[in-house]
Amino acid sequence: MELSILFLPLIASIISGFFGRYIGDRNSEIVTSALVSISAILSIIVLYQVIINQYEENIVIATWINSGSLDVNWSMLIDPLSAVMLVVVTSVSALVHIYSIGYMSHDPHKPRFMAYLSLFTFAMLMLVTSDNFIQLFFGWEGVGLCSYFLIGFWFKKESANAAAIKAFVVNRVGDFGFALGIFLVFYLFGTVNYDEVFQQIPTVVDKNLSFLGFEVKAIDLVCLLLFIGAMGKSAQILLHTWLPDAMEGPTPVSALIHAATMVTAGVFLVVRCSPIYEFSPVILNLITVVGMTTAFFAATVALVQTDIKKIIAYSTCSQLGYMFFAAGVGAYNVAMFHLFTHAFFKALLFLGSGSVIHAFKDEQNINNMGGVWRKLPYTYALMIIGTLALTGFPFLSGFYSKDAIIEFAYLKGNTTGYYAAGIGIVTAFLTSVYSWRLIFKTFHGEYNNKEIKIEETHESPLVMLVPLFVLSIGAIFAGALFKDLFIGHGGENYFWSESIKFLEPLSTDHPPTWFLLLTPSLVILSIPIAYYLFVKNKELPNEIASMNKPLYNFLVNKWYFDELYEVIFIKSSKKLGTFLWKVCDGIIIDGFGPDGISSFIKKCSIKANKFQSGFIYQYAFVMLLGFSALLTFLIVK
Repeated sequence: MELSILFLPLIASIISGFFGRYIGDRNSEIVTSALVSISAILSIIVLYQVIINQYEENIVIATWINSGSLDVNWSMLIDPLSAVMLVVVTSVSALVHIYSIGYMSHDPHKPRFMAYLSLFTFAMLMLVTSDNFIQLFFGWEGVGLCSYFLIGFWFKKESANAAAIKAFVVNRVGDFGFALGIFLVFYLFGTVNYDEVFQQIPTVVDKNLSFLGFEVKAIDLVCLLLFIGAMGKSAQILLHTWLPDAMEGPTPVSALIHAATMVTAGVFLVVRCSPIYEFSPVILNLITVVGMTTAFFAATVALVQTDIKKIIAYSTCSQLGYMFFAAGVGAYNVAMFHLFTHAFFKALLFLGSGSVIHAFKDEQNINNMGGVWRKLPYTYALMIIGTLALTGFPFLSGFYSKDAIIEFAYLKGNTTGYYAAGIGIVTAFLTSVYSWRLIFKTFHGEYNNKEIKIEETHESPLVMLVPLFVLSIGAIFAGALFKDLFIGHGGENYFWSESIKFLEPLSTDHPPTWFLLLTPSLVILSIPIAYYLFVKNKELPNEIASMNKPLYNFLVNKWYFDELYEVIFIKSSKKLGTFLWKVCDGIIIDGFGPDGISSFIKKCSIKANKFQSGFIYQYAFVMLLGFSALLTFLIVK
C-alpha cells in the first residue's frame, strides 16, 4: 500500500507524458486524476493507522549509493510527520488534477500538463518520505524542475518563460546553501541518514569550524546552510522574489505548487531537522526574525496589488512566514498544524480565483471586476469560506492554527518571541484587510469590466466546483478536528512521537484573556473597515494613497527588492558576462586560438596565391629562391 502511494503518480506521469497522444486528452486526464486520487485515499488510510495504531515503518525500496562510509538507501519513511505531508500533498494534488480537467479544457497540450502535475506529485512524495538527506535533495531538485516546467507551461508567452527562469535561478541560490549543508553534515557525521545524524548531534555541539574567515559553531553553520535552502524553496524574504512572478503559470499550478506543497518543503525541512535546530538557539532566533519579517513584508505588499493571483501569492508568502517563526520559537508542531490547515484554505482561494478568471475570460485585475456575486454564487460562497479561514475568523481552521502560532510566540517569553507575537497580530489585521479587499472588489460594488458584458460571465462547471467544495470542508473543520492531535500536551501517546524533537516541552500556560481576544477582535473589525473602504467610499483609498505617495510607491514596487537585485546582481552579472564573452572569449581565446590561427593561415594562403601567376619566369624565380634557401640551410648546418 505504501509503495502504491509513491509510484501511482509516477505511473500516471509516464502514461500521460509518453502515451498521451495515443490514448487521447480525456483518457490522459482520467488516468492521472484516478491514480493520484487512489494515492490520496491510501495516504488517508496510512495517516489513520499512524493516529490509531502509532504505525511507523521504514521501507527500503533499493540500495542507492554504497561507497566507502556513504551508505544511502532509497527508502520510504512512514512516521507522523511524513504521514501528514502525504495527506497534504496527495489530497491537494488529486483535487487539482480533477479541477484541471475543467480549467484546462481549451488547452491543446492537456496530456503534457497532467504529466507534469503527476511528476511533481511523485517528486514531492520522494521528498517527504526520505530517510536521508540525499533522497531529500533528489526530491527537492525534482520539485524545482517540475515547477520550472509548470510555471513556463505556456512557453510561447515571454513573461511565463521569464518567470520560470527566475524561479529556477533564485532557487539555485538557496539550493547551493542546502547542498553545502548536506556536505557539512556528511563531513561532521560520516553519514547522511537522519537517525544516525540525529543521534550524533550532542557530540558536535561544542565543535567549532573556520568558515569564511570566522570561527563558528559547527551546529550553527549546519543549521544556517540548511535554512538557506529552506528560505529559497519557501520564498522567505531576500529569496522571495520568484513567488509572485510564478503566477504566470496556469492557476492549478499556483494552487498545487505555490500554496499547498512545494513552498512548504522548507518548513518541512526545518521541522524534520528539529533534533539539529534544538541545539542552535542562535539560528532559531534568526528563523523567527526572518519569518516574522516575511509575514509583515508580504502582507504590506498584498494591500496594494491588483492582480488577484498575486494578492493570494503574497498571502502565501506571509503565511509561510508565520510557519517559520512558529518553528523559530520551537513550536514545530504548531508550524505543521498551520501548514496542514493552510493547504486547504489557500488551495481553495487559488482555485477559487481560477474560477473567477475563468468567468472573466482570463482577466486577473480586480479593478476590472466587481458586482458578480449573483452571477457566480458558488464561487463567491466558497471564496468567502477560504477568506474567513485565511484571516483567522473564529472557529474556522485558520483561527486555530494562526492564533496558536501567535500564542506560542508570546509564551516563549523572550524578546524575539514578544516581537514575533506583536508583528503576528499586526500582520493578521493586514491579512484580513487585503483579503476582504479582494472579495469586495471582485464580487461587490459596480461591474467595471468594459470588454466583457456581465451577462457573459458564468459560473464554473461542476468538475471545477467539486474540488472547491471538498477543500472548503477542510477549510472549515480541519482546525477544530486536528487541534488537539497536532498541538497536544505531551505524554507517552503524543502524536508526533520521535518525528519532532523538543529539548524542552512547550509551555502549557495560557496567555492573558485580553491577548487571546485581541487577534480575533481585529480580524472581525477589519471586515466593516474593508467594506467601507472598498465598497461604500471607494475614493478614500485613492486619497490615502495620494497623501502618502512615497509609501504607496514603496509598497506597489514591492519594497524595491527587484530593482535592488537588478542593480546589484543582474546588471553586474550581465556586464561581467559581456566582458568574459567579448574580451576573454572573443578577443583572447578565439583571437589567439582557432579564429586567430585560421585567419593567419587564410592571409598566408592569399599571399601564396599571388605566386600562382601563370608566368614561367616567375615560377623559375621562386624555384631558384627555394633552392638557394635550401642550399644555404644545408651549408650552415
